[in-house]
Amino acid sequence: MIEFIQALLDPDNEFLRLALSVSLLASISFGIIGTYVVTRRISYLAGAISHCVFGGIGAALYLQKRVGLAWMDPMYGAVISAIIAAIIIGLVSLYAEQREDTVIGALWAVGMAAGLLFIDLTPGYFDITSYLFGDILLISHSDLWLVVCLDIIVVVFSVYFYNTILAVCFDDEFASLRGIHSGAFYIVLLCLTALTVVLLVRVVGIVMVIALLTIPAAVAGQFTKRLWHMMALAVFLCMVFNGAGLAISYTWTLSSGPTIIVVAGLTYMTVLLCTRLFKRAHKKKPVSIR
Repeated sequence: MIEFIQALLDPDNEFLRLALSVSLLASISFGIIGTYVVTRRISYLAGAISHCVFGGIGAALYLQKRVGLAWMDPMYGAVISAIIAAIIIGLVSLYAEQREDTVIGALWAVGMAAGLLFIDLTPGYFDITSYLFGDILLISHSDLWLVVCLDIIVVVFSVYFYNTILAVCFDDEFASLRGIHSGAFYIVLLCLTALTVVLLVRVVGIVMVIALLTIPAAVAGQFTKRLWHMMALAVFLCMVFNGAGLAISYTWTLSSGPTIIVVAGLTYMTVLLCTRLFKRAHKKKPVSIR
């Protein structure tokens, strides 16, 4: 840890300070949106969208290298594909009367396969490791501003529509009876989730998106039942996981994304174990009647 702090203070390590800043700022969106995902029980949605993101990345690389659209950055393809996947999942689950998990599974496989096919058709060699497993040390200043913009959108939306989203997350029928267009809010929520997933791909990669989006909120849910308390605690925990994971990975020369996930996962398992032991220790003994 001391080595990591010394590296942060080194003027030549601007990339490390930028990575830490982005990871802490991104935790705001991760914690808030992750809370919605956990309470709505759509965790696998993040996995489906992330794999569709890979399809968009592959398509963008194809258009950039094969078609000649030099301005087509892979992250543009990631955002477009994520939004399209979110809208498709939302519309099918709301109006097509299909099982949502079936649609998620189909998009999961097709998105990943499409990305691989586009990369096969694209001339040249591409290192897709950073997209699959993340590399926060490659974060740029433009990524920092994207994170700030998304944080502002997520916070403003969550504060202004807090009661509405609370009703949509926990009781669709009640929200509809109150005159709330729950379907529209659900689609918007999915789109915000999609944008957050795109940021997650930069931090921990496609493969581990679900973990960082859901684990902080799941841990927070063990200590509080109020939605805004859960969001605030999830944001804090996500900052701790990101900061600790980045420090450990830098000190021990490890991959940052997997290290962050391992720190989060070990914390979650420890909390679950301690909670179970605490409940068992304080469980009331049955009263015997003589």
